[in-house]
Amino acid sequence: MARYLSSQGEGEMLPNLLNLQDKETIDLSEFEGFLLTELSLTEKLSGRTKFTVKYIKGIHKLALGHLYSFAGKYRTVNMTKGGFLFPSAQYIAYNMDVFEKEILSCLPNRYESKEVLIKDIARVHGELLFIHPFREGNGRTARLLANLMVRKQGYEGLNFELIDNKLFPRYVAAVQAVADKDYSKIERIIRLLF
Repeated sequence: MARYLSSQGEGEMLPNLLNLQDKETIDLSEFEGFLLTELSLTEKLSGRTKFTVKYIKGIHKLALGHLYSFAGKYRTVNMTKGGFLFPSAQYIAYNMDVFEKEILSCLPNRYESKEVLIKDIARVHGELLFIHPFREGNGRTARLLANLMVRKQGYEGLNFELIDNKLFPRYVAAVQAVADKDYSKIERIIRLLF
């Protein structure tokens, strides 16, 4: 879980709309929200689906809107995880606009090869995780989007369960390398999950 650099203490539970008080129940509610969202969006997926910033915010809102008032909205607090400081909250909107203009708007409807698809998934996944636009649920939103990108092309979803304790440090390092626009590491991870 990411830590917040704000008046909220580290490790505190985020206030939620259901007034849930224990971590296990909150985790289950979040899990169910993302599961239902993935089922719903997969069912609605078509060859003309466009992945945009609005679409990504919609994923987050649909998955967590029952639980958090900030669902679908950019974070307003600065965050760190494992000593890594994510981009400042004040630049999230700008970073997401650049992400859309330089990456999302360039995604084709159909891919000429699986390898080109892997490269685009890696860029989208890595950039979204690096920007970390939301207060909670960034990893799940990025994984769900990656699965939708794969399914749009007629493949099964990626096997994110392969990211175990051994692979996780490589995954984190791959996302951090995106800061330098090095997508080679995250491409290798996505290729493993395909």
